[in-house]
Amino acid sequence: MTSAALPRWRRRKQARPGEIIAAALAVFSEKGFAGARLEDIAARAGISKGALYLYFATKEDLFHAVVAEAFAPNLAAVRQAAEGFDGAFADLARFLVPRLARIAADAGIGGVLKMVIGESRNFPTLAKVWHDALVSPALATVAGLIERAQSKGEVKPGDARIYALGLIAPVVAPAFDLDAIARQHVETALAGMLEAAR
Repeated sequence: MTSAALPRWRRRKQARPGEIIAAALAVFSEKGFAGARLEDIAARAGISKGALYLYFATKEDLFHAVVAEAFAPNLAAVRQAAEGFDGAFADLARFLVPRLARIAADAGIGGVLKMVIGESRNFPTLAKVWHDALVSPALATVAGLIERAQSKGEVKPGDARIYALGLIAPVVAPAFDLDAIARQHVETALAGMLEAAR
């Protein structure tokens, strides 16, 4: 049976986790983790609080789902495109950093990142989930790409993880024009990283 042929109530039930995650993302961005109430998230999703509990037992579970469903798939898609890139590292960096900035802006990462930074002392799990699901894989991917470029003589010797951190750090910082900052930053970082053409 196709989704178009399913009864309306059944299609709605299948869509609910996504609707709840979208509502949680909005409420977390607006109110922070401590200020977000499950009642607010349920109301934003158009369901009862009891119905929310059928899908997520705690606010922490909801935060895990927001990171896993709203942000991680975008990062995975960029990683796949970057790892398949067959050109100069400078061109890859010029593609990669602004693309990450666009994803950060479009996915609403800024509001959630502010929440993670601001509330991680009281809720250390937030920072751990954020780091393990997003920061660590992003750094590992970019560091691997830099190591590959170093082996080709495109990037100066040095700690690839530190280069990676310097290259993508501005992407996760909230800004008014993240795209412009990303483009300028990548040129500055590349000037310090790239080997002179021989």
